[in-house]
Amino acid sequence: MKPSKIKVLVVDDSALARKILVDGLSKDADIQVIGAARDPIVARDYLKETPPDVIVLDIEMPRMDGITFLRQYMPVRPIPTVVVSALTEKGKKVTLDAFEAGAVDVVLKPKIGVVDQFPAMMADICYRVKNAAATNVSRYAGHIVSAPVAPVKIDHPVLETTDQVIAIGASAGGVKALTQIIPAFPAAAPGIVIVQHMPPGFTATFAERLNNLSAMRVKEAQHGDRVQPGLVLLAPGGDRHMEVHRSGGEYRVALVAGEKVSGHRPSVDVLFHSVARNVGKNAAAALLTGMGADGADGLAAIRSAGGRTFAQDERTSVVYGMPRAAWENGAAEEQLPLHRIPEKLLAVLAGNR
Repeated sequence: MKPSKIKVLVVDDSALARKILVDGLSKDADIQVIGAARDPIVARDYLKETPPDVIVLDIEMPRMDGITFLRQYMPVRPIPTVVVSALTEKGKKVTLDAFEAGAVDVVLKPKIGVVDQFPAMMADICYRVKNAAATNVSRYAGHIVSAPVAPVKIDHPVLETTDQVIAIGASAGGVKALTQIIPAFPAAAPGIVIVQHMPPGFTATFAERLNNLSAMRVKEAQHGDRVQPGLVLLAPGGDRHMEVHRSGGEYRVALVAGEKVSGHRPSVDVLFHSVARNVGKNAAAALLTGMGADGADGLAAIRSAGGRTFAQDERTSVVYGMPRAAWENGAAEEQLPLHRIPEKLLAVLAGNR
């Protein structure tokens, strides 16, 4: 039997933007646009009559903005939502609010007038809509009201070492997950390197938000940054991968050009493979919620090199794709609920000293 099409509702106050999105989505054979609403108030009628599989949602709209809509509806009627956002300072901040309110992905709003970019933009939007359709947002709805993970109480000598590195990879659902666990690490924890799949331009704002919530310092990584205790380095979204290299008696990150790996750039696999090569048994790594399998091979390499490896469990993952791949290929030695991951990473590194 032929699989049913993904039913999509477009919500945007701009008539031109609605037309561009509807026309572009409708050209995909796997997608059916069931309606286009000028704001969330109008969208309510569609939700009652013909619930969509995915909502494509603008943020800034009159009468009710997209963030308010997500906060009201996601806890009681969760529907996978892809946010369409402008790459402005305001747009970056409200996009992070949208992730925390339950959106599963973000795409950059097509620039009106840049016609030659529309095909690539719409191909990206269609790809993200299809991924969103496979997301279990009922788990996300439960996460919305969950508090950040309690700070880890350290009763073992794991702190203040430059020899050890914690590596984390995440995709869909990862913004919320990282917002919960990074504040749990103590100020002097070993250096942390992270790849979170995000569009270009959003990672600096996300790092700033994490920094304001955390005891550790969090920043968007720059080429040559030193991996050191008390510092979290977040790979910038865009056209480069992030690797960890040994430089004398310390570790530094390198931002390197290259094709997409495992469908992504930056790729978790690229980061994890570099950690396996250069950090080896002094590494602890975790693969969090996300679509696909990016990071599973790299996590296996870390385990083979003597590092300690973990994956988020199915119950707490918004998308049990990347963690499932890591569990099924033997890369992860243990699956853990999200709230246990910071303590576990610190504990195993304490045992390695």
